[in-house]
Amino acid sequence: MRHWLHRFAPVLLALLAGLLGLVALVPRPAAAPAAPTADYVIVVGVAGLRWDDVTAADTPAMWQLAQEGAIGALSVRSARRITCAGDGWLTLGSGNFAVYTPGSVTPTCPHLNVTIDRDANGGASLPDEGDIVARNRGLHWGAQPGALAEGVRCTSAIGPGAALAAARPYGRVDRYSDNLDAGLLSACALSLVDLGEIAGDDPVARAADAHRADAALADVLAARPEHSVVILAGLSDLDATSRLHVAIAQGPGFTRGWLTSPSTSRPGYVQVVDLAPTALAALDRPVPGKLFAGGAASTSDSGRPADVTAAVSRLADADREASVQRRVGTNFFATLVVAELALFVSVVPLLRRARRPPGPLPFRPVPGPVVRAAEVLLIAASLAVPAALVADLLPWWRWARPGLGFAGVTLAVLAVATFAVAYVTARSRAIAPLGGVSALAALAVTFDVLTGSRLQLNGVAGYSAAVGGRYAGVGVIGLGLLVTGALLGGAAMAQRFDRRWRPFVMALIGAVGMIVIGSPYLGADASGAVALTLGVCVAAAMAVGGWLTITRLVWAAGAALVVTAGFAVLDLFRPEEQRSSVGRLLVRTQDGTAGYIARRIAEADVVTTVTSPLTVLVLGSVLFATFVLLRDWGGLRRLLGVFPPVRGALSGLVLAGLLAGIIEGVSFNVLGAALATALPLTVLSCLRVLDHADDRSQPPPRIPESALES
Repeated sequence: MRHWLHRFAPVLLALLAGLLGLVALVPRPAAAPAAPTADYVIVVGVAGLRWDDVTAADTPAMWQLAQEGAIGALSVRSARRITCAGDGWLTLGSGNFAVYTPGSVTPTCPHLNVTIDRDANGGASLPDEGDIVARNRGLHWGAQPGALAEGVRCTSAIGPGAALAAARPYGRVDRYSDNLDAGLLSACALSLVDLGEIAGDDPVARAADAHRADAALADVLAARPEHSVVILAGLSDLDATSRLHVAIAQGPGFTRGWLTSPSTSRPGYVQVVDLAPTALAALDRPVPGKLFAGGAASTSDSGRPADVTAAVSRLADADREASVQRRVGTNFFATLVVAELALFVSVVPLLRRARRPPGPLPFRPVPGPVVRAAEVLLIAASLAVPAALVADLLPWWRWARPGLGFAGVTLAVLAVATFAVAYVTARSRAIAPLGGVSALAALAVTFDVLTGSRLQLNGVAGYSAAVGGRYAGVGVIGLGLLVTGALLGGAAMAQRFDRRWRPFVMALIGAVGMIVIGSPYLGADASGAVALTLGVCVAAAMAVGGWLTITRLVWAAGAALVVTAGFAVLDLFRPEEQRSSVGRLLVRTQDGTAGYIARRIAEADVVTTVTSPLTVLVLGSVLFATFVLLRDWGGLRRLLGVFPPVRGALSGLVLAGLLAGIIEGVSFNVLGAALATALPLTVLSCLRVLDHADDRSQPPPRIPESALES
């Protein structure tokens, strides 16, 4: 019995910690929906409309609508890589990510061309609707054009884009007009109005187009029936620059505040896929949750400035930050990958000459200042991603040269952090920087999550609301840092304890990481928490020594499956719009549509593998570890032998990073973010272990024979 407990205690403790982490999934209290009092809903679309187009002087109708209603930044993500006007309108009518624009993706969107056949009864039909439906049915999103129109008895459309959104699956548009007809707005409960496009970067041309659209909007507002909700949306991009667009809802249930939805979980942000359920919910019509990818928007009055100028400026600033984040982020990570791989190559001679055996040396030892400089550079490399996260404390995106501004702020933060860590750990044990920097990076992400993930939102080391996919919680890069901190920081802490207590320390710190990552109140990433569970189980099982055997892997995987099942079961008791990816996958498995999700994830993994610079870092790290660190002179085998918890933590980090990346559709990005911090610290620990590999303990002082005789 004692032998059995000794053998399986690490796994049992890790399982216990994982089960305790399930308290992170206690459902949020369901928000009480606003009483539906609207008799009519009018959705007005202006493709390309951004918040910097809205001013009190040029667009007075939009300005007044924003002052009285709920406003937000609209993400126009669709099933097409560049959302053109037709894609935005069709996504609105489908309530799901759809594609309309034919042909290959080009930097500039083609002009919207919709074939419409008018009839004598005031309606119309789209002869191409069958092909549009078939095309979207074959996509993995499962969009069904016409789903919005099928939710109401009658729909009016004004303009070609509106006809796309208002058409039923067989192409019928109940009421249609090319130009504004005041009578149409009250003919049906749902009306869709296309006010054209605002394209290009010329401020004069954009202001003229916005003024024209505003004049048409004023006519719509003048003709709106009583007890109606008006939704103004900039439904699409018109070129390759992904931006955030205008979203305003005004009327019963939508007063002054921020627009928010269950799909974003962040006040002030909504998606195009939220507009269809918002319209049906305002009309008190059933929302087909299995067809719609979004959720009904509502008003949140927390934090919106009383002055509409300040509120609009905040949304325009968010758009500006999101627009530069992608370009700056790509340059940052590409530079980081090149710099780290070059640094790894440069430390190879230091690793070969790090050991100093007794006797005459066959080579000239590396000067101390060179070794110290290498250690400082390795510390700086490991802190680069956390420094990029902290850099968003300053609004560098508002400066004339945002790329240079970000670089300057990041280097300043990096210099201060590197000096502090290098000074504190100069004379400490070999794994002190490994555990300290990893924990510091995880704490930075945790602090950001606890304060609303403001640094990750539209941040270089976070996620872009313009791209879509995540608007709150922990992002891919943050997940990699949290996994690194929970495992390597836990390993450094566990090393300080007696051997039998190390699994418990690993499991306890891992459970805290699971709560931060998986809680819907914090990281809101259930799949990331499941991946960390696997890593923690492996690390705890190996913390007492030994390698990753088949038995340990099976027990760790079993514990992770138990935790996954717990996540999924608790998820089923949550409101549908609040379920995590684990719960949604379980529901999709039950109704036989899980294949669409698996296909979507697999395609995303392939695209990310090919396009992400972190893929290069992961592949380079594998080669460096195989041909350098695992050699006799590389130091890694000695490091793992002297510090068993580090061996388990690195094994768990690789497994957790791979699992999280695969199931979240981001391929090697989670593992790459983790290795960007972990591998430089591991190399530093190898240098220090090799430096002391041939140290000999001093013999005890010899006691004189006279003292023994006395």
